Amino acid sequence: MPVPTPVLPTADRHVVGRFSGGPTPQLTAEVLRAGGALAWFDRQVDAGAPSAGADAFADWWPDLHLAPSAVWQRHITDVRGGHRVTEDYRKQLMLRRILSPLQVLEVMTDFWENHLHVTTAQVGTMFPWRADYGRVIRKHALGRFDVMLAEAITHPAMLTYLNGSGSTASHPNENLGRELLELHTVGVGSFTEDDVKGAARILTGWRVQLEPRWSSVFVARDHWLGQVLVKDFLDLNVLSSASTLTARFLRHLAHHPDTATHLAHKLAVKFVRDDPSPALVARLAKVYLDEDTRIAPVLKALVRDPEFRQATGAKLRDPVEDVVATHRVLRTVFAPPSDPDDASAANSIIEAGELLGQSPHLWTRPDGAPQDNAAWASASRAMGSFQVHWSMATASWPTQGITYRPIRSWVPRYPIVFSELVDHLARNLLGRPSDASLLDACVVVTGVRPSASITRTHTVVTRGLPSLLTTVLDSPGHYYR
Repeated sequence: MPVPTPVLPTADRHVVGRFSGGPTPQLTAEVLRAGGALAWFDRQVDAGAPSAGADAFADWWPDLHLAPSAVWQRHITDVRGGHRVTEDYRKQLMLRRILSPLQVLEVMTDFWENHLHVTTAQVGTMFPWRADYGRVIRKHALGRFDVMLAEAITHPAMLTYLNGSGSTASHPNENLGRELLELHTVGVGSFTEDDVKGAARILTGWRVQLEPRWSSVFVARDHWLGQVLVKDFLDLNVLSSASTLTARFLRHLAHHPDTATHLAHKLAVKFVRDDPSPALVARLAKVYLDEDTRIAPVLKALVRDPEFRQATGAKLRDPVEDVVATHRVLRTVFAPPSDPDDASAANSIIEAGELLGQSPHLWTRPDGAPQDNAAWASASRAMGSFQVHWSMATASWPTQGITYRPIRSWVPRYPIVFSELVDHLARNLLGRPSDASLLDACVVVTGVRPSASITRTHTVVTRGLPSLLTTVLDSPGHYYR
């Protein structure tokens, strides 16, 4: 009897499910070669971010290489609108998550881009810098939070998005200061309105300069001077040190115990369960502070924590994760865009997520997309998933510039017992053996007995494979990571 497709032990599959776009036979083999999921995870975390030259998709969308000035000029002269460039960036994000061998990096880039959220919707004049902002986050996604925070808050995309570039000594704008405290660092309930005012004053003077630099600059004459107090950060804020005040303030916030708790809780909600224990949060926060805001040690502690190991099957994939995982397990192959209707050039790869209720970083509010199960457990989400799974399993959408595995190739041999066929599909699409509930569902959908012999001319092969594939994709084993 042929050897079944290998699958990972439950504990290893749990690590891979949370920190990749989804298990595939190729990823399973990689984990087994590494000696298990923890060894694989450590290698992925320690690899960090690749150089720009190592990015397999760097040249697929040429506008992403353009300087902000060129993006702006092409926009105002109607050569190519800014919203098209941010759409290209979202497509690049999706393909990286589907195809990159650095799966932990892509998952953590997504997490931090959501935490330090700058929408990819075209909001005002922010779009020329949005792709570069994403590159900054990706560079630090497995590095140090204090460095990432400093570069993110003073980046032209963030300053434009949250009105920091218009904040002056005479009219401090509180938007960026408030979100810095509430969303990015110490969290809700950990600051006062006076703290918001103080943060806004500290952040005055930052400008997004267009000609000739097209970058963020600090303009001392626009900076509010005088003593500032935000929580336990006190500074005389005199002119001679004003240019470094923001950096000192952001470093202080990044190292604050309230920030450690806020980040630890958010990581636990994303990767463990919606209701992590205070003890788990405290353990992760301690590692964060002990390790000087380094992200990698926190992640290594998280995947080794008993509470993580006990949370198997507790997290629902969000819509984007669903689309990514479906492409991965169906082993779709994307061609570099050579035509506007190709899958990697058209909007189908991002529209699939929109059908389920979400598209990568298109959330318009500064709080980022929700990370909890309840936000994505609606009937409309389920209906959207049914539609997307069917379209992709039947190779009916998208169709240009993309290659699907021939549907009959999912049958490994003839004849095959129906229950063995279901188990083969579960191993290849879900990364796990079949169980009684999945087999029962497949029996109901096809009307075929578990012991039936499936031949080349059986109706399951000639007509029923699309329904069989989508039944597996519509099962809890695919929805939950």
